[in-house]
Amino acid sequence: MTFRLAIVGRPNVGKSTLFNRLVGRKLALVDDQPGVTRDLREGQARLGPLRFTVVDSAGLEDATDDSLQGRMRRLTERAVDEADVCLFLIDARQGVTPTDEIFADILRRKSAHVILAANKSEGRAGESGYLEAFSLGLGEPIRLSGEHGEGMEDLLSVLMPLAEEFEARDAQTAEEAPETDVDLGWFGEETEEDAEAAEDWRPSEKRPLQIAVVGRPNAGKSTLINQILGEERLLTGPEAGITRDAISIPMQWEGTPVRIFDTAGMRKRAKVTDKLEKLSVSDGLRAVRFAEVVVVLLDADIPFEQQDLRIADLAEREGRAVVVAVNKWDLVPDREARLAALKEAFERLLPQLRGAPLVTVSARTGRGLDRLHAAIVKAHEVWNRRVPTAQLNRWLLGMTEAHPPPAPGGRRIRMRYMTQVKARPPAFVIMSTHPEDVPASYERYLVNGLRESFDLKGTPIRVILRDAGAKNPYKGKKGPGGPSALRKHLG
Repeated sequence: MTFRLAIVGRPNVGKSTLFNRLVGRKLALVDDQPGVTRDLREGQARLGPLRFTVVDSAGLEDATDDSLQGRMRRLTERAVDEADVCLFLIDARQGVTPTDEIFADILRRKSAHVILAANKSEGRAGESGYLEAFSLGLGEPIRLSGEHGEGMEDLLSVLMPLAEEFEARDAQTAEEAPETDVDLGWFGEETEEDAEAAEDWRPSEKRPLQIAVVGRPNAGKSTLINQILGEERLLTGPEAGITRDAISIPMQWEGTPVRIFDTAGMRKRAKVTDKLEKLSVSDGLRAVRFAEVVVVLLDADIPFEQQDLRIADLAEREGRAVVVAVNKWDLVPDREARLAALKEAFERLLPQLRGAPLVTVSARTGRGLDRLHAAIVKAHEVWNRRVPTAQLNRWLLGMTEAHPPPAPGGRRIRMRYMTQVKARPPAFVIMSTHPEDVPASYERYLVNGLRESFDLKGTPIRVILRDAGAKNPYKGKKGPGGPSALRKHLG
């Protein structure tokens, strides 16, 4: 029993608050100022026994030109066209406005199922606005409070018969569909192949590859994702900072199941003073932590600014596989010289990501997207790679013989054993004597050797040194077997 419900209405009527209430998580940014939401955000909603897809939309503006408000309106109208049910919210405390009347007329013509709700109806302040809602001619409105959760039972009672209607429609469609000649096996019986697949890290429909696209404002992140999708799914334009929410979009990209996160542009912390921008950047940082591969998108005109380096370093510190993409490459003259300069700067400025793929793309024309896809899949494979313990210990012996660890204070450091303890990203433990005395330069020598020897280029590598020194069996003991007896025995 599933259907698609779009929440629409003027700016600041509480659409995102209600969206968060239905999905049970604070996915959408919420603030008192109008126009916070600009893109379409989807989530899986739960309301009583119902499970359905809910879409949070931008506030409907009375604009039809190519301005930002006009583009937002067209995106919302598209959500209305694709939805099974439209939940039209008005602000009960403000009452019905001329803009509400315009959009009520649009919804009557565009959508077969429209539910009218007077949000912010808690208390007596929303009484008059609730009564005014009858004048819109969309039936009896529902009293709601997205913030306090009031009116959810009434919404459920209205949605239930619609859900049953959609379920009957889907059942009829399934009956009319041709039968498959594929053997589906015994339902509920797990095969050995299924068990192996569950342990496989490779992307699947149930566990798609998580990709976050990050970068400075106006680098072209939303345009790039729209080009990958093949449709204008995300709001774009010449204005910097259009994207505010971290929007996740599931899709098939050249046969690979992925979920792509579009994030807000990240400026220097000193320049971020607006509360809403702080929320947007925080939302983007959560997307980075949730992702498996982070695509750092640069502007070809001004690559590797200080903020770009901070963003890439953040992804590395969070332990994510990193792919660097240089956008607007179609506008670059003398591309061979520029590419050589970019690679040199990348190796020099981000040594902790040595070997990470650097791909040139054009989000406007789609050029280079095939290479970007291949680089992301490869980075994800390296991020999940495991190296057998026997190979690691042979490698460690060769590395220490070629370049022995230092002997600070005359104490020789012996590295005795090595194993990989985890992947995603690869992490290794080395049992060593005096691990606290191993200098950072020698740890870098080992990390760089791991990258080269086991093709771990571009992924974060964690090396943990643990004490393997022989313990004094008499330490902490007293009496006949304690230190005094040992000294006496030794004379």
